[in-house]
Amino acid sequence: MSRRHKAEKREINPDPKFGDLVVTKFMNAIMLDGKKSVAENIVYGAFDVVQGKAKQEPLTVFHSALENIAPHVEVRSRRVGGATYQVPVDVRPERRQALAIRWLIAAARKRNETTMVDRLSGELLDASNNRGSAVKKREDTHKMADANRAFSHYRW
Repeated sequence: MSRRHKAEKREINPDPKFGDLVVTKFMNAIMLDGKKSVAENIVYGAFDVVQGKAKQEPLTVFHSALENIAPHVEVRSRRVGGATYQVPVDVRPERRQALAIRWLIAAARKRNETTMVDRLSGELLDASNNRGSAVKKREDTHKMADANRAFSHYRW
């Protein structure tokens, strides 16, 4: 990490279908080897499946899923006098969103449906209903932060 100055944020364009920046970030995170059209097909296909199954607007399901996955607190390692403590800290909004996207994609990739469209749509529906492995990841993170609440005075 550079000590000279902060890295400047890159401007990203909203996605063409919904005009949403978060969907574009999500697409970019799904994308492998620079194949954006494949990532677009996966995301839009999953949104179509979600709309068919949930009978709701896919964008609201997507945003509620991300909100259910995003952690409020996490633990960070802090070294004090030779001992390393897991100190609970609040999560910045940008990092909350990034973690939620990352965890959602990782959970979808671990599922055992045949196509990525099915995996992603299933994980989106699960996360919007507060279940699934991405939500479990958030719960585990919160539990760990709660268990280490005694070290919160080491916060910096």
